[in-house]
Amino acid sequence: MTRKRLILEGLTRSRLVDVARTFEITGLTGRSKDDIVAALARSRAIDIESLLDVLDRAELKAACRAAQLDDGGRRKADLVARLLGRDAHAAAATKATEEHTTPAPRQYRQRHGGTRPMTNTTPESGATIGYEAELWRMADALRGAMDAAEYKHVVLGLIFLKYISDAFEELHAKLESERAHGADPEDPDEYRGADPPVFWVPREARWAHIKAQARQPTIGQLVDEAMEGIERDNPALKGVLPKDYARPALDKQRLGQLIDLVSNIRVGDAQSRSKDVLGRVYEYFLSQFASAEGKKGGEFYTPRCVVKLLVEMLEPYRGRVYDPCCGSSGMFVQSVEFIRAHRTGNGNGGKARADISIYGQELNYTTWRLARMNLAIRGIEGQIAHGDTFHNDRHPDLKADFILANPPFNVSDWGGERLREDQRWKFGVPPAKNANFAWVQHIIHHLAPTGTAGFVLANGSMSSNQSGEGEIRKAIIEADLVDCMIALPGQLFYSTQIPACLWFLARDKKNKGFRDRRGEVLFIDARKMGRMVDRTHRELTDEDIARIARTYHAWRGEKEAGKYEDVPGFCKSATLDDVRKHGHVLTPGRYVGAEAVEDDGEPFEEKMKRLTATLREQQAEAAKLDAAIAANLKELGYGG
Repeated sequence: MTRKRLILEGLTRSRLVDVARTFEITGLTGRSKDDIVAALARSRAIDIESLLDVLDRAELKAACRAAQLDDGGRRKADLVARLLGRDAHAAAATKATEEHTTPAPRQYRQRHGGTRPMTNTTPESGATIGYEAELWRMADALRGAMDAAEYKHVVLGLIFLKYISDAFEELHAKLESERAHGADPEDPDEYRGADPPVFWVPREARWAHIKAQARQPTIGQLVDEAMEGIERDNPALKGVLPKDYARPALDKQRLGQLIDLVSNIRVGDAQSRSKDVLGRVYEYFLSQFASAEGKKGGEFYTPRCVVKLLVEMLEPYRGRVYDPCCGSSGMFVQSVEFIRAHRTGNGNGGKARADISIYGQELNYTTWRLARMNLAIRGIEGQIAHGDTFHNDRHPDLKADFILANPPFNVSDWGGERLREDQRWKFGVPPAKNANFAWVQHIIHHLAPTGTAGFVLANGSMSSNQSGEGEIRKAIIEADLVDCMIALPGQLFYSTQIPACLWFLARDKKNKGFRDRRGEVLFIDARKMGRMVDRTHRELTDEDIARIARTYHAWRGEKEAGKYEDVPGFCKSATLDDVRKHGHVLTPGRYVGAEAVEDDGEPFEEKMKRLTATLREQQAEAAKLDAAIAANLKELGYGG
């Protein structure tokens, strides 16, 4: 029996059905548990790593016991490693031993030649910047025995500092070259008045100074002083940067090696900023730290192509913009297009910048600090609060014009049992063990009377009927809030294999400057779109994004988008009666139908004659082969 089948057999029938929905495997309704296990075990849509990714810790422990493996430990990453036949601790120790023989930057030079900084080898790629994995491997080797949750602050703090210093040094060099024209590279106002603004970095915080002292025993104190100096001179960063590098528990030799490593990357110059290298390096590191801490999947990256699609669909260039789970780099900082829209007003002479108000909330403290810093770096003011959105909503009275979000998928430990009577649950109490429809209703609660929302959710949200989710979805549909549903292609996300979709909600389908869309829902099936940028990651191209957004804009009546038409296999404008006939399931594939097959011009009668003749030839050939096989068997004495 394969390991995959062994794991599946340990799940209950209802859990197997849930897994099938997650991976969009249909046709299992009413089947026995054994039949479902067999179907899932055969399915190529589920590999063992994807399966383990959607199991909780208790299920992973049970799988370990079934496989006669050690089920000890609390970290999901360790349990997954055992089930995959990997020893996470041994691998980490081997990597550390290999890397500690010489400083990491020297190793990089030995492998790649020269002393040039690491650069983006795939500049147009939205899924990878080329060196995140290499950088992570070297940084992780310097971790030693330090806990991942603690090391996270050490590494990311240095990357923040390098980002600020890169931007400063680039402008400093430019001002130095303009001294003859009155520029003063040591005047802080030259940096604060730049477009975009650049943080002033005092001398004690400049990267060249820190790098020169990297091998000194006092390096921890020097880094703390650098962080304090930057916060002192830049109020927007007050409380954002970590300042505990001098603590005795932090190995100063490893800290010095890490500084050497970070010196080899560029994250803050103009080219790197345009590609959001900081956000992408940070994201990759965060996903790896989350894995090491046993929480992988809870804080994963929103691909920039998905952010761009959300923005292009909703066009949030004026009004109150809200993200209830703004993440490590979120909707406000991952999309260069979105930031440009704020800064230039989307071509309206810069008026939109003054009309935009940004509101966000983030539970994870380290992530919240990055979100604040990224907004400040780009000169964008935002009210980004720290706290639990469900249990301590920091914007309780906000009614937003636009809401963009990528909530963590299928969260089971969100404390729903303590919020059974919450005022936000207008369409039904969400299940205590899955936060998907808590997020949906929280978003609806914060929408202004003419507000629109676009957000990412797991595919199961479109069809699940477990724990009352189907009734909540039905109530939302019957309230005519669902404007558009998009099925996304797989492999878009870094750290989860769970298939995803986009929901678009509209409080008022009659007004908002568009046509009256009451009683209608647009379905778009984008599962076949996108291109592979490497072996494991896909991204939507600019052409894909433009086609999807143009389809939505045409459907809702934007004149410049042209006339809307249903396209079999891609898009369908459905009525609420259509949705009712499908049991209030919102999966686009049910509505858009099959893609039209191009007519090859061959008349039907001629084609049938040709195909029938081909079939008879193949049948005759098959009969000859059968006869030959029978003759061979007879010669061997098995002809009976």
